[in-house]
Amino acid sequence: METKLLQTDDESLKYAASLLREGKVVGIPTETVYGLGANALDEFAVKDIFKAKGRPQDNPLIVHIADISKFEVLCYDIPALAYKCAEAFWPGPLTMILKKRDIIPDTTSGGLDTVGIRMPSNKTARKIIEYSGLPIAAPSANLSGSPSPTTAMHVFKDMNGRIPAIVDGGMSAVGVESTVIAFENDGIRILRPGFISREDLLEITDNVIIDKGVLEQLSADTVVRSPGMKYRHYSPRADVTIIDADLDKFREYIKENSDSSTVCLVFNDSDTEGLNIKYINYGADSTQQAQRLFDALRELDDIGAKKAFARCPEKSGVGLAVYNRLLRAAGFQVIKL
Repeated sequence: METKLLQTDDESLKYAASLLREGKVVGIPTETVYGLGANALDEFAVKDIFKAKGRPQDNPLIVHIADISKFEVLCYDIPALAYKCAEAFWPGPLTMILKKRDIIPDTTSGGLDTVGIRMPSNKTARKIIEYSGLPIAAPSANLSGSPSPTTAMHVFKDMNGRIPAIVDGGMSAVGVESTVIAFENDGIRILRPGFISREDLLEITDNVIIDKGVLEQLSADTVVRSPGMKYRHYSPRADVTIIDADLDKFREYIKENSDSSTVCLVFNDSDTEGLNIKYINYGADSTQQAQRLFDALRELDDIGAKKAFARCPEKSGVGLAVYNRLLRAAGFQVIKL
């Protein structure tokens, strides 16, 4: 199969939409990461997403819409708090888990009676959805387990020959997948952290809790409602370990435990001052780290790194999303000093 790289002109977007209507899978830019899109209502098209990714089929997919009117077409028993969240954060990187109507096949929802819904803020994504006339199921457009793609070339590297087309919408603005929430006891449970933080959600309700699966490894038999909770994700080939320490202790650990095969993921150049070590900057603050993390993890593979030590990001705000992704990339290997 030839994989075409498409631009964002109307003719190209209408062509991408026509592929989706035909039951094909297309790489689509969003503000979070690139998605592997297909008709969410077509179980055979959705199965082709799993086939392209090599993704476990009990991992639910997120359905993308371009119009709030589709909310009740796809879901029911929607709480008032969900509408408040939509008003505050849509279009944007927030996914809401809600009871699904029968129109959503079990293949899309991972066999659950709920489905994740979001309205992306990326204008190209919304145009493709509008032109297709369909709700679009779209997990990240990478091979399952590898770092998520934030550019069209990342997608092309993973999906060339697996899908017919990728729309090149430039670099993703946010860089980590959407925040995923569920509604419980008149409050919000964060199942996967993202750019919309707990602090942001506390502006809507004072009842916001973080699911234990955000920071803990779940057992293989756990039923999850959100993607990114159970399986190892975002992983380069290098063995990654998070070093949870202040800068002085981080430098000391690196000096004592690194060798020629080691690469460090750091906040800025000065972090490795006095150390003869290869390093990759992944951002000086949480917003930059969200934008850069997956690119940095892919860079580890590009340079053939065998072992990587990563400075631990903040664990609040957007930093919690970065830490969550890094934890999974590291297989939950953390050294706290």
